[in-house]
Amino acid sequence: MMRFKAAVPRAGALRRVLSMGLPTMWGAVAVTYKLTCPLAQQDGLGARVVTSAVFFAVGTGLIVHVRRALLRELRQARQVAGAAQSVLLRPLPPRIDGLTVAAAQLSADRGATIGGDLYEAVATEHGVRVVMGDVRGHGLAAIGTAAAVLGSFREAVHDEPELGGVLRRLDRALARHLRDRADRDGTVAEDFVTVLLMEIGRDGELRALNCGHPWPYLLSGSVVEPLSCTDPLPPLGLFPLPCALPVLECGHLLPGESLVLHTDGAEDARDALGRFFSLREALGGAEGAAPQAVLGGVFTALLDHAGGTPKDDVALLVLRNDRQRQPTQGARGTARPATTYPQPTTHL
Repeated sequence: MMRFKAAVPRAGALRRVLSMGLPTMWGAVAVTYKLTCPLAQQDGLGARVVTSAVFFAVGTGLIVHVRRALLRELRQARQVAGAAQSVLLRPLPPRIDGLTVAAAQLSADRGATIGGDLYEAVATEHGVRVVMGDVRGHGLAAIGTAAAVLGSFREAVHDEPELGGVLRRLDRALARHLRDRADRDGTVAEDFVTVLLMEIGRDGELRALNCGHPWPYLLSGSVVEPLSCTDPLPPLGLFPLPCALPVLECGHLLPGESLVLHTDGAEDARDALGRFFSLREALGGAEGAAPQAVLGGVFTALLDHAGGTPKDDVALLVLRNDRQRQPTQGARGTARPATTYPQPTTHL
């Protein structure tokens, strides 16, 4: 074990020596040839051709060496990004407390595997709690902010009985992160995060808190509609949270219905003519489809519409209620007492 540990820094030192030594050696060869070789001192055509060939060979060697070094750094950056993604946006289980789940993220940074979007779903004693968020900016620079918010969420969902308490924990974690980064870098951090918090009870009851994030779509048979049209609160990090946090009662997620949570990058993607991507239309043909199939269909349509990778990060999270149907179910509605459960004769 000690020999292995000692070999690692030796290999790194050897790479550093080679990365500095080879260009130095090639430069020394070119200078030595120019100063000491009699042929390099002549002005004839043949001498000039030979001299040019020598310097061309040296220059080509330097370019190849630099290219290899850059490719090596790129591979290392991708490995770091992949490791960060596996920790930050860890794969969700296919089922969470009777809900079938699928999630995916597409980064706007070419070659990057992670961006500024975040999501998580956790089964707790208070119900399945879900977060979908979007950090200002994208790429590797947004990882620290997303990690601060997700880390706080994963702890708070088990400790806080109310969604308002979870949101306040996220707000405090973001504020600490921004202060620490400002102290470390000496600059004022102006990042903000849009956050959608949702709670799905055992009976399918939906409760939500929204801070500047797009509302999810509800898939009920062939009908696709926004879960709510209520104006959200400002994003976290811009203004202090109000003293009273209005948790919105969003009705029930009935068996067989699905929720599609998304970031604004999904609906901000444009085609060559500047037309926005219609996520609602893309979900129109997803009747009865499994969450994984919904993801595949949406991403395929999105990439076709944008003509390649979109300009903003895109994250999608699909949850389908596959629990057994209860004898009595509540119909959907907004801003009504949680104890009122009308019969499901029609969907509003």
